[in-house]
Amino acid sequence: MIKIRRADERGHADHGWLRTFHTFSFGEYQDPAQMQFRSLRVMNEDWVAPGRGFPTHPHRDMEIVTYLLEGQLEHQDSMGNGEVLNPGEFQRMSAGTGITHSEFNPSDLHPVHLYQIWLYPNRRGLPPSYEQKQFPREQRLNRFCLVASPTGEDGSLTIHQDARIYLAVLDPDARIDHAWSPGRHGWLQVLRGKVRLNPLVPTDGQVLNAGDGAAISDLPTLDIESISDSEVMLFDLD
Repeated sequence: MIKIRRADERGHADHGWLRTFHTFSFGEYQDPAQMQFRSLRVMNEDWVAPGRGFPTHPHRDMEIVTYLLEGQLEHQDSMGNGEVLNPGEFQRMSAGTGITHSEFNPSDLHPVHLYQIWLYPNRRGLPPSYEQKQFPREQRLNRFCLVASPTGEDGSLTIHQDARIYLAVLDPDARIDHAWSPGRHGWLQVLRGKVRLNPLVPTDGQVLNAGDGAAISDLPTLDIESISDSEVMLFDLD
């Protein structure tokens, strides 16, 4: 079963310095029918204006994943980390027993475009921790690249949840697939471009555009065909 969550159905807020879309309930956007999917709690697509950002704020007991599409994002936290994320970089922060952090667009000219994703951890009270890594485009081109997993396998970041996160950059007409073990579920988020799901089984509504997502359950394999230059993020969830 595939249930599509269209980009224009998401919650939206424009604060001037921040333009944001919420796949699931977040902040002032609250929809009881859109609270989470499995352990996936937050899927926010953000554009932060030049010279602006999120001031220091707290988190706890959450796995926070950030992926940068365009621009730069300066990160500082109470663990002593001070890093700048660039396009294609993936950041994982385990809030655990509690952290504070800030995120800032250091550019005077260009906005920053990012996805911030929260997953519930597999247990509360973990020690806070941080990882950041660049996954070269060639590792993600026309195939799924594992970027986060419970074990840190294949050079992926370690996420404290029974979840695996994959990224893929797709040329037009490229086809890739992902198979799920019995009882597993998936979420596909289209970051850029346009893709078709299960192209050999034509069904109305199976074309996804940038910002669209799809919840996947009781489906052994998902086939994806790119219609244009595209980028997707896939979650394999318990």
